[in-house]
Amino acid sequence: MPLTDLPLDVLRSYQPDVEEPTDFDAFWERTLSEARAVGGEATRRPAATPISELIVEDLEFPGFAGEPIRGWIVRPRSDRPLPAVIEYVGYNGGRGLVGERLNWPVSGYVHVLMDTRGQGSGWGTGGDTPDPYGAGPAVEGFMTRGIESPETYYYRRVFTDAVRLVDAVRGFDFVDPDRVAVTGVSQGGGISIAVAGLVPDLVRAAMPDVPFLAHFRRAVQVTPERPFTEITRYLATHRDVEDIVFGTLSYFDTVNFARRATVPSLFSVALMDPIVLPSTVYAAFNHYAHEDREMAVYPYNGHEGGQLHQWVRQAEWLPARLS
Repeated sequence: MPLTDLPLDVLRSYQPDVEEPTDFDAFWERTLSEARAVGGEATRRPAATPISELIVEDLEFPGFAGEPIRGWIVRPRSDRPLPAVIEYVGYNGGRGLVGERLNWPVSGYVHVLMDTRGQGSGWGTGGDTPDPYGAGPAVEGFMTRGIESPETYYYRRVFTDAVRLVDAVRGFDFVDPDRVAVTGVSQGGGISIAVAGLVPDLVRAAMPDVPFLAHFRRAVQVTPERPFTEITRYLATHRDVEDIVFGTLSYFDTVNFARRATVPSLFSVALMDPIVLPSTVYAAFNHYAHEDREMAVYPYNGHEGGQLHQWVRQAEWLPARLS
């Protein structure tokens, strides 16, 4: 498998000019204010599972428009509030079966995994949260759903869900609200950057792993594999809407959230990744606003990245940022 992008020495200084809407902040302030105004409470109930040495709960919380979003909470038995790691899932995966992700809870953290609305049928063991919205013309997948406007675009709902989960987790009596981190692989990494940029006062660290959803124009024009090619196919058919499409995407480009992220971060990148090009990862990383940022580089890996090697690095990195 060959290198898929620019040489590493070029990537380290790669800081492209990415389109940013003039009303970017106002759009997101209004979006989050409207979602929070709907109200609603998170609910938890014991999960049906043979796991006995950890507390395992089935979570439902209000997301965009107050709509119910599912998740899992897995945590150690403790009589004091613990730090929490919120994890977002990769593209078209779901929350799956409870107990699939135990690294964080067996290491002393509350682990909260968010189901991604409408997703969960592409890999893994499934999702449980519908996305109750139609869309205009779209190709299969999620990248072009509602792409004719930032108001209707799919990721407006997803990023809002992700912030509302932070709101909910910080309110749990078993979580230390001053020690909450966000993470995720691929799409989940992109969501974690968005959260770090939207509510940097509510989280203490971000760990985006081979993060997706950055530098849309380059990704759409150069990436050889799905899911960015969903947008390429859309534009190949809808030949007269390029400006509208990239105008919408500029509200969701994680480079623009990275510019606003003022918490420490640990990124990772794989230099043979044909799904998330290294230049798009570095575009977000090099624009990231906090000086405490690190990049783990996997020269000979594709989109799988560092896998457990990267988790070990995260587990060694995180305690100092939450102390």
